[in-house]
Amino acid sequence: MADEQEFNLTSDAAKELSRLGASKGGEARAKKLTPERRREIARAAVVARWTRQGKTPPPRATHTGTLHVGDLKFDCAVLEDGTRVVSETHFMKEMGMYRSGALSVRRKANESSAQIPLSLAYKNLKPFIEKHLGGVHFQPKTYITEKGSVVTAGFEAGVIPKVCEVWIDADRDGVLGRRQKMIAAKADILLRGFAHVGIIALIDEATGYQDDRAKDALARILEAFVAKELRPYLKTFPTDFYKEMYRLRGWSWPELPAEQSKRSPLVGKLTDNLVYDRLAPGVKQKLKELIGRDETGRLKHKMFRRLTADLGDPKLREHLASVVALMKAADDWPQFMVMINRALKPYKAMPLFEAVEGFKL
Repeated sequence: MADEQEFNLTSDAAKELSRLGASKGGEARAKKLTPERRREIARAAVVARWTRQGKTPPPRATHTGTLHVGDLKFDCAVLEDGTRVVSETHFMKEMGMYRSGALSVRRKANESSAQIPLSLAYKNLKPFIEKHLGGVHFQPKTYITEKGSVVTAGFEAGVIPKVCEVWIDADRDGVLGRRQKMIAAKADILLRGFAHVGIIALIDEATGYQDDRAKDALARILEAFVAKELRPYLKTFPTDFYKEMYRLRGWSWPELPAEQSKRSPLVGKLTDNLVYDRLAPGVKQKLKELIGRDETGRLKHKMFRRLTADLGDPKLREHLASVVALMKAADDWPQFMVMINRALKPYKAMPLFEAVEGFKL
């Protein structure tokens, strides 16, 4: 069985929506959605399906990229729980390691005790593994990428330097073959590169520069999401969002359109939690600050009117599509909250997000 599997989740998303009661034209409409919206719906559909089956869905990657160290490059990601991972399959390929059935058998033979990475499942490396890995239990990390693919073999970042140390020590003791010595040379390059990046990160932390860097990054997010002026009012929240909220909460949906627009303050609080708290870091706080409140304490305008047309509004609509898909998949409010907290985690409110120096509209 391959260590890394990729599934076309777009078709799964269309099937999921159809099963939930979408019209026969649902799949055709899904094809007209932007790629980003299809990926969001696909990820939400996968999480919903796994939750219904009683399985714990894998974490999703919130950030992905390519790690460059010298001439070496690896696919990497940061998961929603903050775990940094590198694809083991891509790591082995870049290091010049050839996958074989023998390697998989040797890794499985170690599953009764501390597992070892597939990239160390060589007989002549065994004496060096205990020294550098010891009781570290290696477990391949499964996660969902930003594009909607499922990766079943991910390295946690902290394991990679230890893998490099095993290869370097084995080379120093002269136990490696000619091809393996080439792998050890790449491991040395990696370890030196990690040391260089490490000292930069330590200096950033010691000087407080990392906080300023984070503020700059947040300022760019807010500038991209928050518009400088109010945009004209356009219906943005689909009726299904509120109808599903009422169903899951056990409330009666008003039949008259005039009554449907009269909602309790609790609906607004729930909308804040489900939508604006999960849209992007710091955006809700900035929107409320700019819109302000009237003498009764209510917001003067709808928050979505201060989202930018080119990024903020499209991201909001994509997010709403994912939320509604999860709502339709849930039987009750507690089940829905479990699913949305897994698929679309809220951004934590932090002092850093409350005031960004130098950011003005």
